[in-house]
Amino acid sequence: MKPYRGGTNFVGWPSFLRRASLPRLQAIAIAALLLLPIGADPALARNPPASSASTAHVYLLRGVLNIFSLGLDDIAVQLRAQGIPVTVANFASWSSLADEAAVGYRSGRIKTIILVGHSSGATALPDMVAKLDQLGVPVKLAIGLDSVFRTSLSGRVGRYINFYIANGAGTPVEKTGRFQGKLENVNVQDVPGVGHMSIEKNQIMQRKVISEIDAVVFGRSAPASPTQRPRQPGEANAVRSGTASTAAVQ
Repeated sequence: MKPYRGGTNFVGWPSFLRRASLPRLQAIAIAALLLLPIGADPALARNPPASSASTAHVYLLRGVLNIFSLGLDDIAVQLRAQGIPVTVANFASWSSLADEAAVGYRSGRIKTIILVGHSSGATALPDMVAKLDQLGVPVKLAIGLDSVFRTSLSGRVGRYINFYIANGAGTPVEKTGRFQGKLENVNVQDVPGVGHMSIEKNQIMQRKVISEIDAVVFGRSAPASPTQRPRQPGEANAVRSGTASTAAVQ
């Protein structure tokens, strides 16, 4: 009895291979290879490498009363949307936050530490920088928003930016001989709508703060900020007379 073949004119795979030309087989093989993900590694798929955002941590310090620094919450939302871990706390927690940051840094969970403070939170930043330095933990970036008391800076920080309102309550930050890093005092009194109680809510200033953080975390370029040299004896009025242009913080 002959095997049943039906009416489909089916040709077996071995017969197909005999009839198919070599160039056609090569074309099929190349097409199949192009469909495969280049450099795919199942191990990497299961354990993706940590991004620069996930290993950074931004600490946002509010002022005396938490209800007056709510613009920091807006900044936190925007940073978290980019995958950057954020802690928002009252300035009085700066010491315990430094301990927490040190633990995360030593464990390898945190590789980039960034500090931002408003009002009294900005005044506490130099203390937090100094303590982290004592703990052997580097601070990559610190941003103060209108510190209300004269503060001096020591310890190590990659870059310290002090945005202050010269015709208001804000003051420049002075560095001591024990400071290592780059300090920038930037007078933002000419930014439209900026004030001591609104500087952290001002959208221009929020964009500036976030762009500075993104420059550190993602390597993106940030607009350059003009700097003012630390106040020298006899220059009490000179520091307050200099202003940063609005374009510099847009």
